[in-house]
Amino acid sequence: MAIDQPATRPANPRFSSGPCAKPPVFNLNNLSDAPLGRSHRASVGKAKLLKAIEDTREILGVPADYRIGIVPASDTGAYEMAMWSLLGERPAEMVAWESFGAGWVTDVVKQLKIDATTHTAEYGEIVDMAALNYDNDVCFTWNGTTSGVRMPNGDAIPADRAGLTLCDATSAAFAMDLPWDKLDVTTFSWQKVLGGEAAHGMLILSPRAVERLESYTPAWPLPKIFRMTKGGKLIEGIFKGETINTPSMLCVEDYLQALEWARTVGGLKGLIARADANTKAIADFVDAHDWIEFLAADPAIRSNTSVCLKFNDDRIADGAAFAKAVANRLADADVALDIGAYRDAPAGLRIWCGGTVETSDIDAMLPWLEWAFETEINA
Repeated sequence: MAIDQPATRPANPRFSSGPCAKPPVFNLNNLSDAPLGRSHRASVGKAKLLKAIEDTREILGVPADYRIGIVPASDTGAYEMAMWSLLGERPAEMVAWESFGAGWVTDVVKQLKIDATTHTAEYGEIVDMAALNYDNDVCFTWNGTTSGVRMPNGDAIPADRAGLTLCDATSAAFAMDLPWDKLDVTTFSWQKVLGGEAAHGMLILSPRAVERLESYTPAWPLPKIFRMTKGGKLIEGIFKGETINTPSMLCVEDYLQALEWARTVGGLKGLIARADANTKAIADFVDAHDWIEFLAADPAIRSNTSVCLKFNDDRIADGAAFAKAVANRLADADVALDIGAYRDAPAGLRIWCGGTVETSDIDAMLPWLEWAFETEINA
């Protein structure tokens, strides 16, 4: 039967999986120190960019001998830059359990035409990472942003691997423990877990990845924005804030403010705890309602950021239409914005639970989800 609208609304109804909610303390006035109208190559600009790199290293615990660079075109640009610059020296193992991983498969197989073995799993499941050949280069996502599935750990990746591991960690960095000794290339974007602004990517390289860059030249031409070496040597400036193209200093300031906020909540451990608390609130709700369930059945591989849900009720004739109607009803009520499943994923909902989201807002939203479900099922 239909139920009444809940009395309490989320203070922030933004549960989009990208761009994601800003930190709770966000205020445009906090960006007033951005050096707008100044060259990013001026001392003030370079200092800001270098601080973004150093603060990233500190909070994520990136080893001192790993390079961190700010690169164009968000996570997509960072990962493309890595694939086009590093792959081809040996065969590749391409891993996909959701749409973005599938996109990397397409680029390697159809564009770069590298000798590759493809490993896939259905949405809600994960590839057996222990079955891969790590003498080859391995490309994978740590967290499936569109499937709600994440790597439980890096135990399957051998320390004595001959190939490189290229990890798209865009909805994992700042919310999950990343085993840096198992990752040779790691990419992410500012607009995910820390709620930064779009168009800037982060590229983290291990010493093994740098060695590959300096010893191998791809057979294909590289666009300027992908080039990380000159004369067979790494362009070190890229990893000290001397960006390849012009960054937005307003976005840089916003990222710096987000990193500072991350410190106030306990750094990486605090951010993980916040995401875990948000996800637990949803898990408790799912346990109490038999008409909804996680897309990922195995709790060990469930994401704590992009939480994907599906409806389970025999009265639903058209799953896609029903899920869209529920999402639209919640958006119209201004209690949950942008929570429809990704267009290539199974029908359902996708609720962002990263650390910038307050658990109190998840708690306030969930009764509205029940209201929307009951209203639609009885319509």
